[in-house]
Amino acid sequence: MAEEEKTILLTQEAYDKMKQELEYREGQYRDEITERIAAARAEGDLSENGGYQAAREEQGKNEGRINELTVKLRNAKILQAPKAGTVGNGSVVTLELAGKEMTYVLGSRDIAVATDYDVISPESPIGAAIMGAKAGDTVSYSTPTGRQISVTIKTAEPLKA
Repeated sequence: MAEEEKTILLTQEAYDKMKQELEYREGQYRDEITERIAAARAEGDLSENGGYQAAREEQGKNEGRINELTVKLRNAKILQAPKAGTVGNGSVVTLELAGKEMTYVLGSRDIAVATDYDVISPESPIGAAIMGAKAGDTVSYSTPTGRQISVTIKTAEPLKA
């Protein structure tokens, strides 16, 4: 039975970067690996040829990443970040937690390819707690150990490309 494919929410910038990586891996990088395999094959005995084995392993990893990117791009939906002041998928959120301010993007880890911010998943306890909250709100969430933690949303802005 085929695994159900899940919709992936991406910013336009993250989508474009993933598409660019796919094009590179399907073209130039695939050709470079093929050339390395051919050169190593020309050296003779393949059973003791480390260069050949390494190139074949790299080829397998590249093809795996090509498949992963193809599926993600096929199932991607470009998200529309919420208005400034409201936390949602694609928001850059500054939180105050235990007296420290930290800034994150709320969204899938795939968004991370297009930003330097750390990413919080909306499915995580803190992500679920802040989803839909507004700047100035204080929300609480439970850790896996059952501890209650309060966090204050300082700012919430749409992620800009």
